[in-house]
Formats: sequence, C-alpha cells, structure tokens
Amino acid sequence: MARQPGSTTEDDITNEVVARFAATPDPRLRQIMLSLIRHLHAFVKEVELTEAEWFSAIEILTRAGHLSDDKRQEFILFSDTLGVSMVVDLINHRKPDGATESTVFGPFHRLNAPEMPYGGNIAHLDKTGTPALIAGRVLDLDGRPIVGALLDVWQAQTSGLYDSQDPNLAAMHMRGKFRSDAEGRYLVRTVRPVHYPIPSDGPVGAMLRATGRHPWRPAHIHFVVSAEGYEPVTTHIFDSADEYLASDAVFAVKQSLICDFERHEAAEGAALRLGIAPPYYTARFDFCLKPASGAATVLDAQQRLAALGAG
Repeated sequence: MARQPGSTTEDDITNEVVARFAATPDPRLRQIMLSLIRHLHAFVKEVELTEAEWFSAIEILTRAGHLSDDKRQEFILFSDTLGVSMVVDLINHRKPDGATESTVFGPFHRLNAPEMPYGGNIAHLDKTGTPALIAGRVLDLDGRPIVGALLDVWQAQTSGLYDSQDPNLAAMHMRGKFRSDAEGRYLVRTVRPVHYPIPSDGPVGAMLRATGRHPWRPAHIHFVVSAEGYEPVTTHIFDSADEYLASDAVFAVKQSLICDFERHEAAEGAALRLGIAPPYYTARFDFCLKPASGAATVLDAQQRLAALGAG
C-alpha cells in the first residue's frame, strides 16, 4: 500500500513493511515475519532507539558472528543469557507429570563422543577433581526399565573448561556415550562437577557486565537420553550444594533436576569394584521418558545434535 502524500510517521513505515511481507507464500513463515516486524518496530518506538544505539547493536552482532566457529557459538550464549533458549525449550518440550524435564542444550556439545561400557570413566585425564559415580535408571512413565537407552554425557573439566575450550587438549575429554542395561541401569564414572563462568570475553560478557549480572553457571552434568519409541530429553543434573543454583546465568535450573552428591570416605560397592580410592562422591538420578508422539525419535535427537552441537 503506497503512503499518502504528507508527513511520514513511524506507524506509516511499520504498516508498509507489514504490507510488503503479507503475501509471503508459506503460512508459518508469514506468521513469524509479520509478528517479528510488529514487535521489533514496537520495541524501537517504545525505547526511542537512537542511531548510535542501533549502530552499536549492529557492531555487537557483527562481533558475535566473528567469534562464532566450530568451538564457540556466541549467538547461543546470547540466546541462553537472555532466557530465550529456556522459553523455546519450555514451549517445545512440555512434559507430563513424572517425565524428566528438559533444559538448555548449551554451546559445548560435540558429535562422535566415544562409546563407553557400564561404569566407563569420562574423566580419565582430569587429575585434580574428586572422583564421582553417577548412577540411576532409564524408565518409562510407568516405572518400567528401558533397555538399551542411549545416554550422551558431557561435562566441564575441574578447571572449569570444556575440552573444546582447552588448548592443551587434542582429544575429546569429559564426554561419553552409555547404554542402559537389561534393568534400565546406567553408571557413569567422572569427577564431581564444578561451577564455571560462560565465555565472557565477547559481546555476551560485555552485556552481563553492563547490566550487573555474573557469568557463572552452577555445577552440572549434561545428558541427552534417547531410546526407540520415546521422546528424547536434553537435560542437566545439578549439584544441590552449588552456590549459583538460584542465579544461573542461563536460567536453566529446575528443581526436579537438582540432586545430592554424597561424599564417601571408604570405598564400597561400585567404587570398590572400579578401584576408586576415597574420598569420592555418588549421585543418583533416574531419567523418565515419555512415549514418542509422531516424529520424536532417536533419529530426531541425533539430527538435532548434528544441527546444534558444534562446539
């Protein structure tokens, strides 16, 4: 629709942009674009954005693009620290009562982690952390064991760095894939997780400092759990003793995902069989999967990891 002669207003421009996109053939793309335009223009008008602020935003996004590569994704960090990742996650992964809740995927997953046996050690190169055993079962919503479920596990080192951030590591570390046994049980040998700051030397860190926020994430271990016929879940387990549980920089903590890490001063059970010298910690967490609804399958989980998991 052409503008009428006379002074042009902000609303005139918004209406004209909306009109130009109104004929977008794909219905879903049309819905997204029209809503994006209206909300973006409304934001600019509400705060009366200055030219200097707009060009500053463009420079920030440009720098974020330059920083992003196969080991770091600054745009995911923006999404996480603005809470967008968690809102998208909640919309797309609503769970019935009893199913394990999901949380953010994060920017540090890597494909092709090694397959490990029951009780395999993902932390064999970490010589400073305190040993920990994470055990539990993979179950359906009725409490029945799921045999052969795949648990893709990854974690930061005791240094607070993921292997992809550590220039001293040439190989994968603190990563592994495990299968649940005939009773649905799994066992992961690692070290007690630590809290760590997200990368803060780029635009995301500048935003956090300017707004008086810290970059710290509470101690956690990442899991993607999948099995044929069930909807996969991307989640963490969090250490109940961590000081940053209430202020996670990426808003990912859910009460149902918090578990206790119990300290042991004498080796017993699995620790004794695996030759783990005390002190060490144990934590227990059961994953409960909901049945797949249509397309939610193991293959979908693998494709999602392939699309989002670089870094």
